[in-house]
Amino acid sequence: MRITAISSGLGQPSSTRLLADRLVSAVRARSRRPDAEAPQIDVVELREYAHDLLNAELTGFRTPALQELLDQVAGSDALIAVTPVFNAHPAAVFQLFFEVLDEGALAGTPVLLAATGGTARHSLVTDQALVPLFHYLHAVVAPVSVFAATSDWGDSTALEARIQLAVEAFSRLLGGPADEPAEPSDGAGPQLRAVADDLALTDDFEQMMRALGH
Repeated sequence: MRITAISSGLGQPSSTRLLADRLVSAVRARSRRPDAEAPQIDVVELREYAHDLLNAELTGFRTPALQELLDQVAGSDALIAVTPVFNAHPAAVFQLFFEVLDEGALAGTPVLLAATGGTARHSLVTDQALVPLFHYLHAVVAPVSVFAATSDWGDSTALEARIQLAVEAFSRLLGGPADEPAEPSDGAGPQLRAVADDLALTDDFEQMMRALGH
C-alpha cells in the first residue's frame, strides 16, 4: 500500500509539516501490528512546487516535476492532506494543487484531513472548506479530522489523543484492524466509546450572551 502525505506549510520548518509527520508516525505505528500491512508513505512539501502550480493554473503547462507529483498522488492508495489556515481558508498552494489535479484522480481514495492554525476558532475550516472539496473530488474522507492550534504544541497530550482517534478512523478505510471498544462494566452489551472533545465550548450559551452584554 502506498500513501502520500501532503504538507502545504509555507515556512521551513512549519507546524503543518510537524503535524503531517505526527500523523505519518501514527499510521506507521499502527502498521507495526502483526495483523496490519506496512504501507509505503511519502511526504511531499507543496511549497517546493508553488511556482510550478501557479504556472500550471495560468497556462495549463505542467513541468515534469509537477506532473510526476500529480501522477504519484493519483496512483496512491490513500492520502494524508495537511494545510495551514489563513483567514478561515486553506493555504492558496493547497487549493492550487487540487485545482490542477486531474478530474477523477482521487475518486474512491481514502483521505485523512488535517489543518493547523493560530487558534481553535479556525478548527471548523476542516468541515466547512476541506470536507466539501474532497467530497467534490469523490474521495472517501475519513470521518475524523485533526486540527492543531498554536497552543496545542505546548502540551500536545490532547492533540495526540485526536491524532490517534483520526488515525484509527483512517485505518478503517484502509481495511486495517480497528481498536476494540472497551467492554461495559455492567454487562449490558456493547457501548460506543465517548470521546472527550477538548475543542468543545466551556461556557454555555447563556453565559456567552451575558458576556457580550458587558
